[in-house]
Amino acid sequence: MNLRRVVVTGIGTINPLGNNAAEYFENLEKGVSGAAPITHFDASKFKTQFACEVKGFDPNEHFDRKEARKYDRFTQFALVAAKEALGDAGLTDAEGKAIDAIDLDQVGVVWASGIGGIETFFNEVMNYAHGDGTPKYNPFFIPKMIADIAAGHISMKYGFRGPNYCTVSACSSSNHAFIDAMNLIRWGKADVIVSGGSEAAINQAGIGGFNAMQALSTRNDDPATASRPYDTGRDGFVMGEGAGALVLEEYEHAKARGAKIYAEVVGGGMSADAYHLTAPHPEGSGAARAMREALKDAGIAAEEVDYINTHGTSTPAGDGPELTGIQTVFGEHIYDMNISSTKSMTGHLLGGAAAIEALACIMAIDKGIVPPTINVTELDPHIDPKINLTLGKAQRREINCALSNTFGFGGHNSTVIFKKVR
Repeated sequence: MNLRRVVVTGIGTINPLGNNAAEYFENLEKGVSGAAPITHFDASKFKTQFACEVKGFDPNEHFDRKEARKYDRFTQFALVAAKEALGDAGLTDAEGKAIDAIDLDQVGVVWASGIGGIETFFNEVMNYAHGDGTPKYNPFFIPKMIADIAAGHISMKYGFRGPNYCTVSACSSSNHAFIDAMNLIRWGKADVIVSGGSEAAINQAGIGGFNAMQALSTRNDDPATASRPYDTGRDGFVMGEGAGALVLEEYEHAKARGAKIYAEVVGGGMSADAYHLTAPHPEGSGAARAMREALKDAGIAAEEVDYINTHGTSTPAGDGPELTGIQTVFGEHIYDMNISSTKSMTGHLLGGAAAIEALACIMAIDKGIVPPTINVTELDPHIDPKINLTLGKAQRREINCALSNTFGFGGHNSTVIFKKVR
């Protein structure tokens, strides 16, 4: 079967480091931390009182007031990121409408979210709990909350009538969305797919729930340095929020309309740890399987990979096994690559994590800049110091091939590989 080639022709984001792709790339390169005390609610009684929030976001600047009330925050983020990506790809006109030159039946949306509208759910349940027992739920409660609704709203806004659905696999969700979108285009089910992920879980339920699991950092005295993958003092991840979007397009379709091509999506791999509810396999075996499958799918050798954006959440249980898995797959080549965790800057966007990390890989390919891992003051003694974890500051080098890993609660593993188009 001849598979069609898939390329990235548009990018968009809103996340803790920037409200568009240019701002994000600038702050990634500078090694800026997005962590600060929580402003969304009074967190003074919570074990964790900080997060990586999106800054300066006013939904009324993007939507009319009536429209904004219909969207949970995670959907608002999705629509903002998708709008930027579509404009960047040249698929919308000056008024923000889909251009006439594309077949709307051949444009789809595959979007991801690990949790969906948890803020809407929390608010509606709390309103009921504080009442007299009479159900007075908002009619938009369910349509705002369900995880697939962001994909639906992107589709409805632009009239895209191709494949449309949501992938939900915890923190692995966005890579699963990219893999599905890539394959749909490969198989001729669509010519263009808007794909990515969004999350907005910085609220009482999200922070409280992850605190109860002892998953979050509690470094309240110094939030900016709390996300510290590979550091001996790491004590949990930092919650992030936002969205990332890619316009994926069939290569000949993109060439025919003269689109800018950022990179090619050449392969994806998926696996399950089948080991533990929240902890990865200690030997990184599931991660290794996902990476091997991605290399096989891409038809490339391990030695061709120049950069790996790791899952790297800053948890004691997670960071080491992933590096073990990388060493298993790449052998001595691990010392020739750059590796970094951009979660050290953005925090962990859960289902949206892989979406903005794909953008970090694209930055590395497009600009020849590898984003750093920040906040490592004392490397974990169990980690080989010869591995180039891109510590402290960005490094310049030609990146022809970049690999992005994401892993989720439930043992879900997914890997996507991007390559420079020549």
